[in-house]
Amino acid sequence: MCTSRPKGGATAPFLALLAGMVLFELGGARWLPPIVAAHFDAAGHANGFMPRTAYVGLMLVVGVLAPLFITVVPLRAMRRPGARINLPDPSYWLAPERRDATLNHLSRQVVRFASMLTLFLGYVQTLVVVANRATPPRLPMHGLVAGLLVFLVSVFVWLLAFARHFRRAPAGLG
Repeated sequence: MCTSRPKGGATAPFLALLAGMVLFELGGARWLPPIVAAHFDAAGHANGFMPRTAYVGLMLVVGVLAPLFITVVPLRAMRRPGARINLPDPSYWLAPERRDATLNHLSRQVVRFASMLTLFLGYVQTLVVVANRATPPRLPMHGLVAGLLVFLVSVFVWLLAFARHFRRAPAGLG
């Protein structure tokens, strides 16, 4: 029976990344003022503030629990007997001789995406800390745009690789 847990060591680095994010969020709190500029307009000017403890709590939820949630839910769903997995040519990819490998690949991809998201959220948190060190607080928008572009290109490449892996099976192989 397949557990759909990623093989090849994908889970341990992801959990280490999440632990690092917790330490980063808690450690970065010392660099934040008591009232944190937590929202910025399109020019990078602060227009929303909150107490440091509330901000750090929110960032722990967003930066750690959100990636964990988007990892755990699909991994658990794939483990359920009779799980409906939408792939091209499911009779090929989910055939008994390929099912374990397919679920393992899907599991690794889920963890990979959650890792990319965690890194991006950590980068944004770094920009917020930098913004709050300035007087008045100002988010470096060029850094945010650059980081967002890197994240979006990474997701696009990830999607292409994902789609390429599960391209339709050659005729007669299903």
